[in-house]
Amino acid sequence: MELLELFLKSIFIENMIFATFLGMCSYLAVSKKVSTAVGLGAAVIFVQVITVPLNYLLDKYILRPGALTWLGEEYAEYDLSFLTFILFIATVATMVQLVEMVVEKFAPALYNSLGIFLPLIAVNCAILGGSLFMQQKDFATITEATVYGLGSGIGWFLAILAIGAIREKIRYSNVPPVFRGLGMTFILTGLMAIGFMSFGGMLTGGSDAPKKEVVENVAPAVTEEVNEVATDSTALETKTDSLTQTVQE
Repeated sequence: MELLELFLKSIFIENMIFATFLGMCSYLAVSKKVSTAVGLGAAVIFVQVITVPLNYLLDKYILRPGALTWLGEEYAEYDLSFLTFILFIATVATMVQLVEMVVEKFAPALYNSLGIFLPLIAVNCAILGGSLFMQQKDFATITEATVYGLGSGIGWFLAILAIGAIREKIRYSNVPPVFRGLGMTFILTGLMAIGFMSFGGMLTGGSDAPKKEVVENVAPAVTEEVNEVATDSTALETKTDSLTQTVQE
């Protein structure tokens, strides 16, 4: 259930386009036709599924402080985290080069339609963002990292596919001149972001355990505060009665 929740959250709630606005360049430039959007989205999914787990292994066994302990106790104090960006980008660039060669070999028409944006996946901030978010979330297993990479790739794919389909349709619509082009695209992106974020209530609710824990932790403090207030009120009432009696005497 946790993996399913992670998968769905990475697609909808933590969508690379609608939640963090990563990968907007390719999203805006290649979404004019559904065919090119599908091709680029599939390439992004493939790269994410491969690079996020690979970068997870790099981070766990090489980059983070103390990760080199498996080589021996004398390496336990080494910290190679300053190499994170270099190694992550090298992994992404290698996978993108592989995708580019495969697409050029088996789908030359798609390769020509994607143009410069296929090799530019290597510098797509959504790809690097997936690995950096994976590092930030500190997943316990490579399975979680793989599920997160797959979900984030599918989320980006759905975003560019949806905007591509809408942009094909609005070509034949009477859009006001001031909103034509990127103006309407940004408006549609904002509206779709609201729709995707609405899944948050379904995926972040559910468990009563946190509520019970909060109640158990807060209840004693509240009871103590109430008792203090009651004690102060009683003392104040006693003092008031004493002063009243003194005045009457």
